Amino acid sequence: MRRLQIAVIGYNQDKSSEKTNQIAYQVGTEIAKANAVLICGGLGGVMENACKGAKDHGGMTVGIIPQEESKFANKFCDVVIATGIGYARDFVVATSADGIIAVGGGVGTLIELCVGYMLKKILVTIPSSGGTAENFGGRYLDDRKRVFIQTSQDAHTAVKIISDYFGSQQES
Repeated sequence: MRRLQIAVIGYNQDKSSEKTNQIAYQVGTEIAKANAVLICGGLGGVMENACKGAKDHGGMTVGIIPQEESKFANKFCDVVIATGIGYARDFVVATSADGIIAVGGGVGTLIELCVGYMLKKILVTIPSSGGTAENFGGRYLDDRKRVFIQTSQDAHTAVKIISDYFGSQQES
C-alpha cells in the first residue's frame, strides 16, 4: 500500500520566525511518526524545519524546488525534484500531496492552498502560525464550498486530521 503524502506549506526563510520554524519542525516530526511522506517546496524556513523534524524522527522527505539544480534544496530533503519552473512548482507541490498542512505563509502558500482547494484535497491550517494559515483557516475559499479548510491548534492534531481522513476512506 502506498504511503500517505502530506505537504507542508508556509513561509520561506525570509519571513519565517522562530515560532513558525518550531511549529514546522513539530509538523515534520508528526508526519514521520505517522509513517507518511513529507512533501514540500524544498527550500528554507517552514520547509527546511519541517524536513528537519521528519529526518530527526526517521521520516522520508521530498522537496519540489523551483530551480533547475538540486543544489538549492535544503539539506534535509531525501528526494529533490528540481523543476526549473519557478512558482509554477507550487502546483506540483499541492497536486503531489494527499493532504496539505499550512504553517504561516504568504502568497506562495496561498497558491498551494488554492490548488489544494480546487482539487478537493484535505486542508488543515495552524492559525497560531500567522499569515495564510491564520487568514484562511476555518472557512471555504469561495461560494462553491469545494472543501472546508480545517484548523488545528497543534502539529499532532493537524497530522491526525489527515491520517484519520484517509483511514476512514480506506475503510469505506
